[in-house]
Amino acid sequence: MASQRSLSISVQKGAFKRRTLALTITTILGSAAFYAGAATTAPAQEDTINVTASSAPEAAQESAWGPAATIAAKHSATGTKTDTPLVKTPQSVSVVTREEMDMKQPVTVKEALGYTPGVFASRGSSNTIDAMAIRGFTSVNTNQYLDGIKLQGDNYSEVSMDPYMLERVEVLRGPSSVLYGKSNPGGVVSMVSKRPTTEPLKEVQFKMGTDNLYQTGFDFSDAIDDAGVYSYRLTGVARSQDAQQEMAKEKRYSIAPSFSWRPDDKTDFTFLSNFQNDPDAGYYGWLPREGTVVPYYDANGKAHKLPTDFNEGEADNRMSRNQKMVGYSFAHQFDDTWTVRQNLRYTKLDTEYKSVYGFGYLGNGNITRSYVQSKEKLANFDVDTQVQAKFGTGDVDHTVLAGVDYMRMRNDIDADYGSASNLNLADPQYGNGNVSLYFPYEILNRQEQTGLYVQDQAEWNKWILTLGGRYDFAKSSTFTRTTNSASQINDEQFTWRGGLNYLFDNGISPYFSYSESFEPTAGATKEGKPFDPSMGKQYEAGIKYIPNDRPISVTAAVYQLTKDKNLTANPADANFSVQSGEIRSRGVELEAKAAVNANINITASYTYTDAKYTHDTNFEGKRPVEVPANMASLWADYTFHETALSGLTVGSGVRYVGASSSFYTANGVNAGKANEAFNVSSYTLVDATVKYDLGRFGLPGSSVGLNINNLLDREYVASCYRDYACYWGSDRQVVATATFRF
Repeated sequence: MASQRSLSISVQKGAFKRRTLALTITTILGSAAFYAGAATTAPAQEDTINVTASSAPEAAQESAWGPAATIAAKHSATGTKTDTPLVKTPQSVSVVTREEMDMKQPVTVKEALGYTPGVFASRGSSNTIDAMAIRGFTSVNTNQYLDGIKLQGDNYSEVSMDPYMLERVEVLRGPSSVLYGKSNPGGVVSMVSKRPTTEPLKEVQFKMGTDNLYQTGFDFSDAIDDAGVYSYRLTGVARSQDAQQEMAKEKRYSIAPSFSWRPDDKTDFTFLSNFQNDPDAGYYGWLPREGTVVPYYDANGKAHKLPTDFNEGEADNRMSRNQKMVGYSFAHQFDDTWTVRQNLRYTKLDTEYKSVYGFGYLGNGNITRSYVQSKEKLANFDVDTQVQAKFGTGDVDHTVLAGVDYMRMRNDIDADYGSASNLNLADPQYGNGNVSLYFPYEILNRQEQTGLYVQDQAEWNKWILTLGGRYDFAKSSTFTRTTNSASQINDEQFTWRGGLNYLFDNGISPYFSYSESFEPTAGATKEGKPFDPSMGKQYEAGIKYIPNDRPISVTAAVYQLTKDKNLTANPADANFSVQSGEIRSRGVELEAKAAVNANINITASYTYTDAKYTHDTNFEGKRPVEVPANMASLWADYTFHETALSGLTVGSGVRYVGASSSFYTANGVNAGKANEAFNVSSYTLVDATVKYDLGRFGLPGSSVGLNINNLLDREYVASCYRDYACYWGSDRQVVATATFRF
């Protein structure tokens, strides 16, 4: 029987007087529901109100597609495609909730994941795309999903979501093809859009900050009718800011109308859309190792370091992006057994990229530069249809999911590549790039995938067995207009996952799992044979502590992840590749999130990643680029609910990123060191926030705050992709935010 909690509330009423609320908790269960309440206001006589609330987990169950009560989410659909408690999911999943994002106010999705284990954000201060590595693996295009559907990218075309438009950002670490088809073996980033509510929401937000940041946002939601059958949400944001690098700008205009129809508690149809225009997507260049990781020397032998706002390109460099997404999420429960769901989306993405960029250090403070201009029109259609059945066979309870998903992508690329004039780093002369085009790249890329999958989550006593399999038909083709030639690759692949959890009554759950992934590989061998897909295989063991009655989530995992059939240089002819390459990653990941009490929130993480090329023609035994061996983070915030400081929140966090490595190339003065490794130093960053709740001034839900990232203004190189492609990390960023609810 569910235990009960009673609260005796004494309210004193007094006109024009400060109003107080005193709470006496007679039975404390640690549930997040009672954490809200510390100071409020009220009218004139003394009344006593007795409230009885159930602390049973079913009383207010969190939805995997909705808001979480605290920073410690308990449910997710990313790891199973069903609304599953994280404690029953046999793979590592991290959830960044809306509450956590409101505290840290991230500008990008990769920044929202800055305190998440296993995730490393590359490209430093550049906000153009959310490039990330998970468990040591990166992909050519970002491996991100929105509302269960992949944000399919191609070439320079990448969707970029604004964190203000999102309810959650989640990370599933490890291979996930059994759920999503072709994907990077490191894992996926899964986002959930804000959705309509039946409770009134009226929010307007203003921001000002470093680098001439000006931003405004709004978020309105409510039921349209008295019964709450129809509801809407309209969220928007507009931002203008100078990029950290000179001459580069960032501008964004985004709006997301959504509408829900819920005729009963069994049916939910939600129309979801997002329209975003980024006329200036920011800096997207490359700086050399010389001048960032190490000093460069001018013709007189004097050592120099490049300033962190240095731009090696030109003033007319620009990337613009216009993305439009329209779709829906539908679910209907026929009875206690059968539920059907369907997610559908059409995406149109127009991208224009024009850039002079650095491409190698020549010595004496000079770099060589290259040029690209590309106009791209990408269209993508996705639909995922699922049937779920809940039933029992003897003492075993089953949640069986069967589904089919389909994806079709077309990207029309009109591009040219060329060279540009060299640039002297000590005395850069901009305005005359002397661009010379030499390689037209006019192609039509197509991708198509159909996947059939089935999964069973079987529970017996305290054991949970998750077993799933999937068969994919994947096709990719390229038509080259300049040569009127075409190539096509057809792949069929079966992948599976199995996992076992044991759930103790206190919320502790040890688990073990095996999972697979596959990625199609473009190109062919010297003999003309098309490449097979590369394969990812992972063994993972861990333990989770996620109690029902406390807002706490603590997880620990160890894993071994191998990606084989990797492309590597043909030993007999370096102009061609063979599929004998293999990368292995082993690691340990720890994460803790807790709303300790009504005042304190804490998050902590640690990541150890031992990644290396186990088989490769040039890099065998070496560490892949942009993979720190160690990362750690700690964040804590404290909210005052008593005394004169009531409503004040102070918080601070520390992020440590260990040393990473990269490789020299045949460009410039380092040609003789090609394929040799060099190190990029570790760095530690401090963040801080101060926030004040305006509820005591008659503005409940409103607040003003100040967020400071890189508080100590640490100068650091975030990473290097190669010796010609290094990225300065973000300088100190100070942002003031005012949020008003009415």
